[in-house]
Amino acid sequence: MYAPLPLPPPSPLPQRVLLLGDSRAFMQAVAQAIEQKLCLPVTQAATLAEARAALERHNDWFLALTGLVLADGEGDRVVDLFLRRALPTVVVSGVYDEALRERLLGRQIIDFVLKDTPGSLDYLVWLVQRLERNRRISALVVDDSPTARAQAGALLEMYGYRVVTVPDGDHAMAAVESDPTIRLAIVDQEMPGMQGIELTRRLRAVRARDRMAVIGVSGRDDPALVARFLKNGANDFLRKPYSREEFFCRVSQNVDQLELIGSLQDLATRDYLTGLPNRRHFLDQAERQVARMRDLRQPLAMVMLDLDHFKRINDTWGHETGDRALRAVANALAAHARPQDLAARFGGEEFCLLVAGLDDAALGSHLEALRRRVEALRIPVEDGDLRVTISIGACQAGTDDSLHRLLAEADRRLSRAKAGGRNRVVAQAGPAAARQDAGALAVP
Repeated sequence: MYAPLPLPPPSPLPQRVLLLGDSRAFMQAVAQAIEQKLCLPVTQAATLAEARAALERHNDWFLALTGLVLADGEGDRVVDLFLRRALPTVVVSGVYDEALRERLLGRQIIDFVLKDTPGSLDYLVWLVQRLERNRRISALVVDDSPTARAQAGALLEMYGYRVVTVPDGDHAMAAVESDPTIRLAIVDQEMPGMQGIELTRRLRAVRARDRMAVIGVSGRDDPALVARFLKNGANDFLRKPYSREEFFCRVSQNVDQLELIGSLQDLATRDYLTGLPNRRHFLDQAERQVARMRDLRQPLAMVMLDLDHFKRINDTWGHETGDRALRAVANALAAHARPQDLAARFGGEEFCLLVAGLDDAALGSHLEALRRRVEALRIPVEDGDLRVTISIGACQAGTDDSLHRLLAEADRRLSRAKAGGRNRVVAQAGPAAARQDAGALAVP
């Protein structure tokens, strides 16, 4: 069973942020924080005229942060400049006016932020980051009421999410099973057929808590409803009618938690230097893959590869260059691996690769192409480029081979490749259990 081919990369999303305001010190602090912490390009303007010129100069605007009092305009005239262009807008004001705040929020701005309160700078940076990340997330709204469905969907779209709306539980299950980008579900309780609590329970069977947040929604005044939603897998609960700000805060908090869990999982499963899966994650996934491919009677090869003369690189050019060499090899390995392959950093200068579905001849060609790819790398160093090579050892899995045996045999083949002069592939024809050197295939 092979994984599907990857989809073409999506078009780059707009990234540019426009800051408009007459408080140069505050705007400069916001611009610096966004550029340094989020790596987004920021353009500053002090007047409507400057803002209009900037908008005409670029077409990759993502967000506007604007004050309301400028030398050449104020209030609605300022907000109109951005809303007429359908540019997401956050108002940053130094004066709290509840009537003004409510009126502007009714005009579909994203938020109204007081700039002189403690923590306002941190909040703005968080808000920009949240809105930027939302654009890569799909949100599902499940409600049999077209009005309620449209209301929740419009709010989510305003906050940047890609929105999928469905009228019932059956359509919701189909949407989640077909779209891996859905990471948030807003689920109403009162629906014909499958009610919200039952839908939440079924959603949890196909999408775990670390992959999707579920927020239950209901207009019923039933204290037990909240607990029933939570006990069946919901992350949170909203009671109708809810305010825009409560909706945004609850949704953002839950998506933040998902990302935090993902960051912690990455720390546990990824190598900090190269970004590849680490040894522990590789062994865990490889154990399952070996058993699965054995049951399917499909070819599976264990591959160990080592960066040649790595100590010499460190001694000659320093450990920083050695780290760059490791990252370059890791990037080449990740780019060469197919979707159904599993690549990892095993430790030090050693990497591993689990290759599915290739016979001996195809495996040899695949690994030889990897060897040439690494050989073609050029790593800039003082007075020139550093060239690196790798040695590769590989063996096919047999019907009785364990993961431990595969690793041991691939490592033995790697030792033969290094002893034979390095920068070469030694791949065994047949299962690791055969242990016959005469059956080895050396690809120079």
